[in-house]
Amino acid sequence: MGGQYSELERSSEEGKDISSAKSTDLIEACISYSKLKKYNKLFACLDQLENNIKQGDKLVVHHGMFSWNYPENISVIPALLKAEAYVEFGDYEKSVSFAKTAYELLPAVEWTSKDRTNSWVRRFRIRSWGLLALAYALKGDHNQASQFVTQLENESATSSEFWLTPGGIQSAINKEKGFELARAYMALGQYDRILAAKGNFWDAFASVSEGMFGTLFAFVDLPKAFMTNKALYETGHIKEAKEGYDRLLSKPETKSNGEIYWAILLDRGRISQAEGNMNQAIDFYKQSIDVIESQRSTINTEASKIGFVGDKQAVYGRLIALLVEQGQAGEAFDYVERSKSRALVDMLASKKDFAAPARDPEKVKLVLAQLDTADLGMRVQDVDAKSDARSTGTRNLQVARDALQTAAPELSSLVTVTSVPSAKLSSLIGSDETLIEYYYNGDNLIAFVLSRTGLSVTKLNGSGLDSQVQALRAAIEQPGTETWQTPSRMLYEKLWKPLESSIPTKNVIIVAHGSLHYLPFSVLQASDGSLLIDSVGLRFLPSASVLKFLHPLSTKKDSQLLVLGNPDLGDAKLDLKFAESEARLIAGMNHTTRLLVRLDASETNFKKTAGIFSKLHFATHGKFQSDDPLNSGLYLAKDIKNDGVLTVGELYSMNLDADLVTLSACETGLGKVANGDDVVGLTRGFLYAGSRSIVASLWSVDDQATAILMKAFYENLSDKNKQDALRLAQLKSRKIFSHPFYWAAFQLTGRAD
Repeated sequence: MGGQYSELERSSEEGKDISSAKSTDLIEACISYSKLKKYNKLFACLDQLENNIKQGDKLVVHHGMFSWNYPENISVIPALLKAEAYVEFGDYEKSVSFAKTAYELLPAVEWTSKDRTNSWVRRFRIRSWGLLALAYALKGDHNQASQFVTQLENESATSSEFWLTPGGIQSAINKEKGFELARAYMALGQYDRILAAKGNFWDAFASVSEGMFGTLFAFVDLPKAFMTNKALYETGHIKEAKEGYDRLLSKPETKSNGEIYWAILLDRGRISQAEGNMNQAIDFYKQSIDVIESQRSTINTEASKIGFVGDKQAVYGRLIALLVEQGQAGEAFDYVERSKSRALVDMLASKKDFAAPARDPEKVKLVLAQLDTADLGMRVQDVDAKSDARSTGTRNLQVARDALQTAAPELSSLVTVTSVPSAKLSSLIGSDETLIEYYYNGDNLIAFVLSRTGLSVTKLNGSGLDSQVQALRAAIEQPGTETWQTPSRMLYEKLWKPLESSIPTKNVIIVAHGSLHYLPFSVLQASDGSLLIDSVGLRFLPSASVLKFLHPLSTKKDSQLLVLGNPDLGDAKLDLKFAESEARLIAGMNHTTRLLVRLDASETNFKKTAGIFSKLHFATHGKFQSDDPLNSGLYLAKDIKNDGVLTVGELYSMNLDADLVTLSACETGLGKVANGDDVVGLTRGFLYAGSRSIVASLWSVDDQATAILMKAFYENLSDKNKQDALRLAQLKSRKIFSHPFYWAAFQLTGRAD
């Protein structure tokens, strides 16, 4: 059947201008793009189809081999196909929204006979409920998902509904119901229910047909076989699952479906590890990661078929922990960096217009476009595709990656998974510095300590880490109390004390992970009452590999400063009186300063002038959107050219030449902490745009206390590096405002000098 969708695509496009086609011609093109996973064509097709329907072109003439697969009234279909596509892109909110839209459109479905109308309404209702159950389950809302599962279980066909196929509509509805329940059970992790109802779930659990071959096997039978073996494995039928997985791995065609191939390799590694065969487990995990990293970004092309979206970061976690246990610290460190890179690539996957600092920017843009095209091509599920054609596609993808790595290595690190070997990173660390990189997965917490003399690794106690970080943050936000000291001491004992003997230097680079990105390390308290800031100079990096890409200091003779303060945001409640005073004070400390306040502190003025300044200072509000990190940003005045929000996404399209960016704003240091984990926040964006160092805050700061701290910071810069200048300014502020709420929010990311 899959090959027929390729034929359907060809016939629907042949001799037609799809961009202006009527719904009768457009519907089959959209269906073929959906089935073949041709996302670059699908959304444009669906948008046009929706527009046609709004204009009244919603009744189609049936023709062709697939006319039985949709009614004459196609009002519901665009929403259903979009809901399914957004599941594959991991945007479950949009998937839920479109599935609900489809359900609300059901009364508009009409047919020439009452029975047929009722039958299509029932089928579309089942599909809508199934998509809602799937999307809610995958986003972690199991209560909502279970409600729709119950509705599906209670849905049944009536004996009068026979007309569509030789098997009758009752059979079609029951198969539809079985399919939706199967993937919902998978998404909910109810594997026992899958096995218990296996015989009733249409052919989704049919045994693998040994006669299948090539991509017909990979995209038709492999998903069904995976569902069965996954259910067996998760319910403790290990022997049967192992035999089933090994049969699948013995077929060369399995490699064609990377979204299932990596998951099989992961489970086989888990089985080998449980059997005590550690070398084999490591090999399976490495193979799984190679498959994961072969794609530019994570698009779960099989999610809408099998209801399963595995945690790709779990593979890294298992491999890293096992490598540490086997004494392979160097390899473990490399995979930690690769896991961060994978997460960053996924976060930035939707962005296309990167700035390309290179000798030939136009060539870089061309190579990036070729990379996108090759990546999308590898996701197409065309069962007619020959194995040599898929091999050519793989080669084209690698050629594009290699070309981008040569032309623009820093940009390459944002769109493909990369890492820098620990030996190379060691040479980039200052002689008076030590780098500590934390990594944890569940309760398994590991700290890597890297210096000029080498790499060591220490296993720490990760139990309750997230809740302890949250407790410290909550306590710090109560400046009238000293309750912060208890979680601070607990975290010192957990994160710092076991490493003290491995840290010979007074200056430390911290590479955090997960919730540790939200931790103000400077307030960690030893048993004698001293804080880390009393004896240690700290700077931070989003990943150790960033060391390779930190830009050298500016060669500009004059230290020019651009200050933007208290922009007019159109609401007096958002005015920052002390922030404007701070801006004027900082501006007055430098003879080559341009000060922009109120309406002049606009996004447009910043974009026009920022590139010529070596220092940038923002005294304004910031926003942090964990669900949409690229739209986190700084609030500036808006005008007819710009909306007044300088977003993270925009920073990746800018070229700056700044030695220092100071973000004296609310929560400017935060970004989305991905599962893997790099933080896509303003700090990362400014680093890529060309800033060497960023000072930013971890929580909404008190603007009066911040003004005092910032004055001291800039005074210190006259004869000290940024790391020491910030630390001494915080210590001075601490004498005035003893509680860490007022001074501990600020951290330096990037270069110390």
